[in-house]
Amino acid sequence: MLVVLTMRRAAGRPSEGSAVDGIRILALLPRQWRKDLTQAAGYIAIRIQTDEDVTTAQVRAQVTAILANPELGPWELLSCETLALGHRGADRPPAAGPRRPRQRAEWN
Repeated sequence: MLVVLTMRRAAGRPSEGSAVDGIRILALLPRQWRKDLTQAAGYIAIRIQTDEDVTTAQVRAQVTAILANPELGPWELLSCETLALGHRGADRPPAAGPRRPRQRAEWN
């Protein structure tokens, strides 16, 4: 399962220490989860890939418990979105039609 978490300072103002806090949050997440951190303008976004047996509710509970850690400061979880892995049927490119053997480009 692929989950994207978005967090911001609970006070609503950007933090200069968000880079350090983002790294701390990554370190406190379970080791077996594959994680990717992105930061912008006081927000932290973490993309997590977990095993299939982990639910979004479990990820949300884990992150909420981590954000309660007083060492991190007042961060709040804005969103916890599940993304689909792999390709969906609608995203496949259209099949090539039958070829015409004597078709030539306009410049020939």
